[in-house]
Amino acid sequence: MKKNLITLNLKIIKCKKCKRLVEFRSKIAKEKRKKFINEVYWGKPVTGYGDSKAQLLIIGLAPAAHGGNRTGRVFTGDKSADFLFQCLFKVNLSNQPNSDYRDDGLELHNVYLTPALKCVPPEDKPTSEELKTCFSFLKAEFDLLDKTNTILALGKIAFDACVNFYKENYPIKRKDYIFSHGSKYLLPDNKILVASYHPSPRNVNTRRINVPKMVLLLELVKKIMKEGKW
Repeated sequence: MKKNLITLNLKIIKCKKCKRLVEFRSKIAKEKRKKFINEVYWGKPVTGYGDSKAQLLIIGLAPAAHGGNRTGRVFTGDKSADFLFQCLFKVNLSNQPNSDYRDDGLELHNVYLTPALKCVPPEDKPTSEELKTCFSFLKAEFDLLDKTNTILALGKIAFDACVNFYKENYPIKRKDYIFSHGSKYLLPDNKILVASYHPSPRNVNTRRINVPKMVLLLELVKKIMKEGKW
C-alpha cells in the first residue's frame, strides 16, 4: 500500500497536464516572496502525505502559493498550517504542533492529508476542467487508502470539489450536500463527509474559526472514525 502511494506520488509530481497551472506554479517559484527570496521553491505538483492506513482523509483545495508550492508539502510553511497543526496536535492526530518544511519530523496519526488540486491555482480559483483533470489522482488516492471511512473537507471550495468528485462517480445530486461548519453527510460508498471552515488567516482573524471550535470538530471526527457513524 505504502509503495503504491509512493509510485502514485512520483507520477503526480511529474504531471504537466494543465498549462495554466504549470505556468503559474513556475512563475511563483521564480518570483518568490521577499521573505523567502533565498529559498528554492518546490514549484511542482504537491502530493498528499501521511498514514497509508488512515481512517481519516483530510482534503484541502490546493497548495498555497508560498506554502505548499514553496515547501513541497501541503499545509506546510504558512499560517493556515500553523493553525491546523496546532489543532491536530491537541487531539493527537499529529506528533507535533507545527508543519514548517519537508523532513521536519512531522508524522500524522491515522490521517492522510491531500489537496483536491495538486497545483497552486491563480487567485486560489481552479477551473472546473482543472479540477476534473486532477480528480484522476484523487480517485487513485481513494482507491489506495482503503481503510478510510471519514473525509474532512477544509473550506467550502474543498467541500464542493469533494462533492463534485463523487458526482463524477456516483448518481448523487449536488443540492443534497450543503456546506456549513460541522455538517455531516453519508456518501454513496459509506464514507462520512464532514465540512469545516478553512483554517485560513482570514477565518481565524475574524473568529469564524478558533482553536477550541476546531478542536471540538476534530474530536467529533475522531469519534466518527472510531464508530463509523455519528
